[in-house]
Amino acid sequence: MTDTTETALSLDELAERARQIRLNVLDMVYAVQSGHIGGSFSEAEILAALYYRILRIRPEEPKWADRDRFILSKGHACPGLYSVLAMKGFFPIETLATLRQFGSPLQGHPVIKCPGIDMTTGSLGIGFGIAVGIALEAARSNREYDVYTLVGDGELNEGIIWEVAGTANKYRLGNLVAIVDRNTVQNDGPCDDIMPTEPIDRKFEAFGWTVQKIDGHDMRQVVDALETARDHRDGPYCIVAYTAKGKGVSFMENDAHWHGKAPDESQYAAARAELDAAGAPTGRRA
Repeated sequence: MTDTTETALSLDELAERARQIRLNVLDMVYAVQSGHIGGSFSEAEILAALYYRILRIRPEEPKWADRDRFILSKGHACPGLYSVLAMKGFFPIETLATLRQFGSPLQGHPVIKCPGIDMTTGSLGIGFGIAVGIALEAARSNREYDVYTLVGDGELNEGIIWEVAGTANKYRLGNLVAIVDRNTVQNDGPCDDIMPTEPIDRKFEAFGWTVQKIDGHDMRQVVDALETARDHRDGPYCIVAYTAKGKGVSFMENDAHWHGKAPDESQYAAARAELDAAGAPTGRRA
Protein backbone atom coordinates (compact mmCIF):
# COMPACT_ATOMS: atom_id res chain seq x y z
CA MET A 1 0.00 0.00 0.00
CA THR A 2 1.07 3.61 -0.37
CA ASP A 3 2.57 5.38 2.63
CA THR A 4 -0.28 7.89 2.86
CA THR A 5 -3.54 8.29 4.76
CA GLU A 6 -5.55 7.83 1.54
CA THR A 7 -8.28 5.21 1.84
CA ALA A 8 -7.65 2.17 -0.34
CA LEU A 9 -9.52 2.58 -3.61
CA SER A 10 -12.00 0.02 -4.88
CA LEU A 11 -11.39 -1.78 -8.16
CA ASP A 12 -13.92 0.49 -9.88
CA GLU A 13 -12.15 3.55 -8.49
CA LEU A 14 -8.82 2.21 -9.69
CA ALA A 15 -10.32 1.65 -13.15
CA GLU A 16 -11.49 5.25 -13.12
CA ARG A 17 -7.96 6.38 -12.28
CA ALA A 18 -6.73 4.44 -15.31
CA ARG A 19 -9.27 6.28 -17.48
CA GLN A 20 -8.10 9.59 -16.04
CA ILE A 21 -4.51 8.66 -16.88
CA ARG A 22 -5.55 8.16 -20.51
CA LEU A 23 -7.43 11.46 -20.60
CA ASN A 24 -4.39 13.33 -19.32
CA VAL A 25 -2.14 11.59 -21.85
CA LEU A 26 -4.48 12.43 -24.71
CA ASP A 27 -4.71 16.08 -23.65
CA MET A 28 -0.97 16.65 -23.24
CA VAL A 29 0.13 14.82 -26.40
CA TYR A 30 -2.50 16.63 -28.47
CA ALA A 31 -1.55 20.01 -26.99
CA VAL A 32 2.14 19.71 -27.92
CA GLN A 33 1.61 17.46 -30.97
CA SER A 34 4.31 15.12 -29.73
CA GLY A 35 4.55 12.05 -27.54
CA HIS A 36 3.67 8.38 -27.27
CA ILE A 37 0.00 7.59 -26.79
CA GLY A 38 -0.21 3.88 -27.64
CA GLY A 39 2.09 2.51 -24.94
CA SER A 40 0.88 5.07 -22.40
CA PHE A 41 -2.69 3.86 -22.87
CA SER A 42 -1.74 0.17 -22.61
CA GLU A 43 0.01 0.67 -19.27
CA ALA A 44 -2.75 2.71 -17.57
CA GLU A 45 -4.26 -0.01 -15.36
CA ILE A 46 -0.79 -1.13 -14.28
CA LEU A 47 0.21 2.39 -13.28
CA ALA A 48 -3.07 3.03 -11.46
CA ALA A 49 -2.71 -0.17 -9.42
CA LEU A 50 0.95 0.51 -8.63
CA TYR A 51 0.55 4.10 -7.51
CA TYR A 52 -2.80 3.80 -5.73
CA ARG A 53 -2.47 0.34 -4.19
CA ILE A 54 1.05 -1.12 -4.19
CA LEU A 55 3.93 1.35 -3.97
CA ARG A 56 5.11 2.72 -0.63
CA ILE A 57 5.60 6.36 -1.57
CA ARG A 58 5.30 9.85 -0.14
CA PRO A 59 4.44 12.41 -2.86
CA GLU A 60 5.22 15.22 -0.42
CA GLU A 61 8.66 13.66 0.13
CA PRO A 62 9.72 12.31 -3.31
CA LYS A 63 13.22 11.30 -2.16
CA TRP A 64 12.07 9.47 0.98
CA ALA A 65 14.89 6.96 1.51
CA ASP A 66 12.64 3.97 2.22
CA ARG A 67 10.23 4.47 -0.67
CA ASP A 68 9.65 1.72 -3.19
CA ARG A 69 11.32 2.46 -6.51
CA PHE A 70 9.62 2.39 -9.92
CA ILE A 71 11.65 2.39 -13.12
CA LEU A 72 9.85 2.91 -16.44
CA SER A 73 12.21 0.97 -18.68
CA LYS A 74 10.03 1.65 -21.75
CA GLY A 75 10.74 5.31 -21.15
CA HIS A 76 8.99 6.65 -24.24
CA ALA A 77 5.66 5.82 -22.53
CA CYS A 78 6.37 8.49 -19.91
CA PRO A 79 3.19 10.54 -20.57
CA GLY A 80 1.30 7.84 -18.68
CA LEU A 81 3.76 7.99 -15.80
CA TYR A 82 3.70 11.80 -15.72
CA SER A 83 -0.08 11.65 -15.57
CA VAL A 84 -0.25 9.40 -12.51
CA LEU A 85 2.54 11.32 -10.76
CA ALA A 86 0.58 14.55 -11.17
CA MET A 87 -2.63 12.86 -10.02
CA LYS A 88 -0.81 11.63 -6.90
CA GLY A 89 0.48 15.11 -6.12
CA PHE A 90 4.19 14.86 -6.95
CA PHE A 91 3.76 18.09 -8.94
CA PRO A 92 0.81 20.30 -9.98
CA ILE A 93 -1.54 18.86 -12.60
CA GLU A 94 -0.98 22.03 -14.63
CA THR A 95 2.62 20.95 -15.22
CA LEU A 96 1.36 18.30 -17.64
CA ALA A 97 0.79 21.08 -20.18
CA THR A 98 4.58 21.58 -20.38
CA LEU A 99 5.29 18.12 -21.82
CA ARG A 100 8.45 18.09 -23.96
CA GLN A 101 8.90 21.85 -23.69
CA PHE A 102 12.32 23.39 -23.13
CA GLY A 103 13.10 23.59 -19.42
CA SER A 104 10.18 21.38 -18.41
CA PRO A 105 10.76 18.46 -16.01
CA LEU A 106 8.50 16.42 -18.30
CA GLN A 107 10.76 15.48 -21.16
CA GLY A 108 10.21 12.92 -23.93
CA HIS A 109 11.80 10.28 -21.71
CA PRO A 110 11.84 10.31 -17.90
CA VAL A 111 14.57 12.42 -16.32
CA ILE A 112 15.52 12.26 -12.67
CA LYS A 113 15.00 16.00 -12.15
CA CYS A 114 11.24 15.36 -12.29
CA PRO A 115 9.72 14.72 -8.84
CA GLY A 116 8.76 11.06 -8.56
CA ILE A 117 11.17 9.80 -11.22
CA ASP A 118 13.68 7.44 -9.64
CA MET A 119 16.03 7.16 -12.64
CA THR A 120 16.49 8.65 -16.09
CA THR A 121 15.64 6.12 -18.81
CA GLY A 122 15.35 6.08 -22.57
CA SER A 123 17.52 3.61 -24.42
CA LEU A 124 15.55 0.37 -24.41
CA GLY A 125 16.73 -2.26 -21.95
CA ILE A 126 18.77 0.13 -19.85
CA GLY A 127 16.00 0.85 -17.36
CA PHE A 128 15.58 -2.85 -16.63
CA GLY A 129 19.30 -3.12 -15.95
CA ILE A 130 19.16 -0.12 -13.64
CA ALA A 131 16.23 -1.65 -11.75
CA VAL A 132 18.20 -4.83 -11.16
CA GLY A 133 21.15 -2.78 -9.92
CA ILE A 134 18.98 -0.79 -7.51
CA ALA A 135 17.40 -3.98 -6.19
CA LEU A 136 20.84 -5.53 -5.71
CA GLU A 137 22.03 -2.46 -3.79
CA ALA A 138 18.96 -2.63 -1.55
CA ALA A 139 19.48 -6.33 -0.84
CA ARG A 140 23.18 -5.91 -0.02
CA SER A 141 22.48 -2.90 2.20
CA ASN A 142 19.62 -4.64 4.03
CA ARG A 143 17.18 -1.97 2.89
CA GLU A 144 13.50 -2.88 2.90
CA TYR A 145 12.23 -1.10 -0.19
CA ASP A 146 11.09 -2.99 -3.29
CA VAL A 147 11.87 -2.22 -6.93
CA TYR A 148 9.33 -2.41 -9.75
CA THR A 149 10.09 -1.98 -13.43
CA LEU A 150 7.78 -1.83 -16.45
CA VAL A 151 9.24 -3.27 -19.65
CA GLY A 152 7.84 -3.18 -23.18
CA ASP A 153 7.43 -6.38 -25.16
CA GLY A 154 9.35 -4.92 -28.11
CA GLU A 155 12.03 -4.03 -25.58
CA LEU A 156 12.54 -7.75 -24.98
CA ASN A 157 14.43 -7.78 -28.30
CA GLU A 158 17.32 -6.07 -26.50
CA GLY A 159 20.05 -8.46 -25.39
CA ILE A 160 20.66 -6.57 -22.15
CA ILE A 161 17.22 -7.66 -20.94
CA TRP A 162 18.33 -11.28 -20.76
CA GLU A 163 21.78 -10.47 -19.37
CA VAL A 164 20.29 -8.70 -16.37
CA ALA A 165 17.46 -11.25 -16.04
CA GLY A 166 20.17 -13.80 -15.35
CA THR A 167 21.85 -11.42 -12.91
CA ALA A 168 18.61 -10.95 -10.96
CA ASN A 169 18.32 -14.72 -10.62
CA LYS A 170 21.95 -15.17 -9.59
CA TYR A 171 21.46 -12.81 -6.65
CA ARG A 172 17.93 -14.12 -5.90
CA LEU A 173 16.47 -10.63 -5.83
CA GLY A 174 13.20 -11.19 -4.04
CA ASN A 175 12.70 -7.44 -3.85
CA LEU A 176 12.43 -7.11 -7.66
CA VAL A 177 9.25 -7.19 -9.75
CA ALA A 178 9.25 -6.82 -13.54
CA ILE A 179 6.02 -6.19 -15.43
CA VAL A 180 6.05 -6.83 -19.18
CA ASP A 181 3.52 -4.69 -21.06
CA ARG A 182 2.64 -7.28 -23.70
CA ASN A 183 0.66 -4.98 -26.02
CA THR A 184 1.93 -6.94 -29.10
CA VAL A 185 2.84 -3.83 -31.14
CA GLN A 186 6.07 -1.87 -31.43
CA ASN A 187 7.07 1.15 -33.50
CA ASP A 188 7.56 -0.70 -36.78
CA GLY A 189 4.63 -3.13 -36.56
CA PRO A 190 3.48 -6.27 -34.75
CA CYS A 191 6.16 -7.48 -32.34
CA ASP A 192 5.98 -11.04 -33.60
CA ASP A 193 6.62 -9.88 -37.17
CA ILE A 194 9.65 -7.82 -36.16
CA MET A 195 11.15 -10.42 -33.81
CA PRO A 196 8.99 -13.10 -32.12
CA THR A 197 9.06 -12.87 -28.33
CA GLU A 198 6.89 -15.75 -27.16
CA PRO A 199 6.94 -17.78 -25.01
CA ILE A 200 7.79 -14.89 -22.70
CA ASP A 201 6.82 -16.75 -19.55
CA ARG A 202 8.99 -19.77 -20.32
CA LYS A 203 11.94 -17.56 -21.22
CA PHE A 204 11.84 -15.76 -17.87
CA GLU A 205 11.31 -19.07 -16.09
CA ALA A 206 14.41 -20.43 -17.83
CA PHE A 207 16.32 -17.52 -16.28
CA GLY A 208 15.06 -18.50 -12.83
CA TRP A 209 12.16 -16.08 -12.41
CA THR A 210 8.72 -16.86 -11.03
CA VAL A 211 6.22 -15.80 -13.70
CA GLN A 212 2.51 -15.01 -13.80
CA LYS A 213 0.44 -14.16 -16.90
CA ILE A 214 -2.57 -11.83 -16.63
CA ASP A 215 -5.01 -9.68 -18.56
CA GLY A 216 -3.37 -6.29 -18.06
CA HIS A 217 -6.67 -4.42 -18.38
CA ASP A 218 -8.57 -6.50 -15.81
CA MET A 219 -8.03 -4.50 -12.64
CA ARG A 220 -8.78 -7.47 -10.37
CA GLN A 221 -6.08 -9.53 -12.08
CA VAL A 222 -3.63 -6.61 -12.08
CA VAL A 223 -4.04 -5.91 -8.36
CA ASP A 224 -3.94 -9.58 -7.37
CA ALA A 225 -0.79 -10.21 -9.41
CA LEU A 226 1.01 -7.16 -8.01
CA GLU A 227 0.07 -8.09 -4.44
CA THR A 228 1.31 -11.65 -5.01
CA ALA A 229 4.55 -10.32 -6.51
CA ARG A 230 5.03 -7.90 -3.60
CA ASP A 231 4.74 -10.72 -1.07
CA HIS A 232 6.97 -13.13 -3.02
CA ARG A 233 10.52 -13.22 -1.63
CA ASP A 234 12.09 -16.27 -3.22
CA GLY A 235 13.85 -14.58 -6.14
CA PRO A 236 12.67 -12.14 -8.82
CA TYR A 237 9.05 -12.09 -10.01
CA CYS A 238 7.76 -11.34 -13.51
CA ILE A 239 4.20 -10.41 -14.46
CA VAL A 240 3.41 -10.73 -18.17
CA ALA A 241 0.45 -8.39 -18.69
CA TYR A 242 -1.39 -8.94 -21.97
CA THR A 243 -2.69 -5.54 -23.06
CA ALA A 244 -3.78 -3.61 -26.16
CA LYS A 245 -1.75 -0.80 -27.66
CA GLY A 246 -3.88 2.35 -27.58
CA LYS A 247 -6.40 0.75 -25.19
CA GLY A 248 -9.51 2.84 -24.62
CA VAL A 249 -9.84 4.46 -28.05
CA SER A 250 -11.17 2.08 -30.68
CA PHE A 251 -9.38 3.51 -33.71
CA MET A 252 -6.03 3.57 -31.89
CA GLU A 253 -6.10 0.03 -30.50
CA ASN A 254 -3.55 -2.46 -31.88
CA ASP A 255 -2.37 0.02 -34.52
CA ALA A 256 1.38 0.65 -34.81
CA HIS A 257 0.71 4.09 -36.28
CA TRP A 258 -0.31 5.22 -32.79
CA HIS A 259 2.98 4.20 -31.19
CA GLY A 260 4.26 7.76 -31.33
CA LYS A 261 1.70 9.74 -33.30
CA ALA A 262 -0.19 12.80 -32.05
CA PRO A 263 -3.88 13.14 -33.02
CA ASP A 264 -5.19 15.95 -35.19
CA GLU A 265 -8.19 18.02 -34.10
CA SER A 266 -10.88 15.62 -35.31
CA GLN A 267 -9.04 12.55 -33.97
CA TYR A 268 -8.58 14.24 -30.62
CA ALA A 269 -12.29 15.07 -30.40
CA ALA A 270 -13.27 11.51 -31.27
CA ALA A 271 -10.81 9.99 -28.79
CA ARG A 272 -11.87 12.38 -26.05
CA ALA A 273 -15.53 11.51 -26.66
CA GLU A 274 -14.80 7.78 -26.28
CA LEU A 275 -12.86 8.23 -23.08
CA ASP A 276 -15.45 10.59 -21.64
CA ALA A 277 -18.26 8.16 -22.47
CA ALA A 278 -16.41 5.36 -20.66
CA GLY A 279 -16.49 7.11 -17.30
CA ALA A 280 -18.06 9.87 -15.29
CA PRO A 281 -20.42 12.16 -17.27
CA THR A 282 -18.25 15.22 -16.64
CA GLY A 283 -15.07 13.55 -17.91
CA ARG A 284 -13.10 15.58 -15.36
CA ARG A 285 -9.55 14.62 -14.47
CA ALA A 286 -8.64 13.30 -11.04
